[in-house]
Amino acid sequence: MLTRPQQPKINLRSDAGLATALRVSLARLNRRLRRQGAAHPLTPTQFATLAAVERHSAITPGELAELEKVQPPSMTRVISALEERGLLQRTPHPTDRRQVTVSVTEAGQTLLKEERRRKEAWLTKQLKALTPEERSILRQAAPILEKLSRI
Repeated sequence: MLTRPQQPKINLRSDAGLATALRVSLARLNRRLRRQGAAHPLTPTQFATLAAVERHSAITPGELAELEKVQPPSMTRVISALEERGLLQRTPHPTDRRQVTVSVTEAGQTLLKEERRRKEAWLTKQLKALTPEERSILRQAAPILEKLSRI
């Protein structure tokens, strides 16, 4: 029988301990959520780019590279791969003929919706294993985690 190694005790009363606990827990949850979306052939970077284009429709590749914190040549390769799969489309920029904008196609929208549905269904199922009090705490923590993600 396999046994899991003992996790070191983390002092949640200190900010450093809280940071450690959040880092470990969020990384583990993120890995599990990513596995739920394994039905599509996209890399995590491609999927994140597709979602970013959806949020910021009609964005230039340069703006997208800056937003996603990658170099423009890398973003160009990601956009090309998504365009080849029919998930993104390039159109001429409305005011600058030297540029293009990218937007999500209907196929891209469908993929994003299905991916989100699958992950949310899995997470909803996991939440049912928690007590009502634990779910209440998570409801209170959700806006705080969102704020933390934007600082």
